[in-house]
Amino acid sequence: MALSETILVCLTERPMSGYDLAKFFDTSVGFFWNASHPQIYRELKKLEQRGHVASHREIQTGKPNKIVYEITSDGRSALYDWSKEAVSEPVFKDDLLVRLQAIEHVDKAALRVQIIQRLASARQRLDQYHHIRDRRFSEGAVEAPNLGKMMGLELGIEYENGWINWCESVLKRIEHFEA
Repeated sequence: MALSETILVCLTERPMSGYDLAKFFDTSVGFFWNASHPQIYRELKKLEQRGHVASHREIQTGKPNKIVYEITSDGRSALYDWSKEAVSEPVFKDDLLVRLQAIEHVDKAALRVQIIQRLASARQRLDQYHHIRDRRFSEGAVEAPNLGKMMGLELGIEYENGWINWCESVLKRIEHFEA
């Protein structure tokens, strides 16, 4: 998947400035697709050159004017065409798991700290996901435009729960391994 399609997906939500898009990205697709704010701004320019987004200047009082981007019909067509392409398997790289492969040769105290840090990160993301779910989907029934968002959020919750359970289990086993 390319960053351009990810940005188009975000812009199906509503027109946004580059700044608003970067903030939205950080609290939505940014959980499973990473990009820096400068990358997002560069890609917006490319999308505009291709005619996939259009921009207009929004005059603001008391603060700088902003450029707002919205997806065009050509952008929606490109997004639709992209949706028919085969999806690739995600690439999974994790230094922590590599270290576990050689557990008898690594510093177990350092490994314990790294697992505790991973556990804390998973708990923090899980809290974020629950906050998003409670704020955005508190009514229970999810309308069609939000169904995919809710399904992605549910997967994120399951994923973080999996990491939490795994980290807790590994910490217990490392205790026995060290004894």
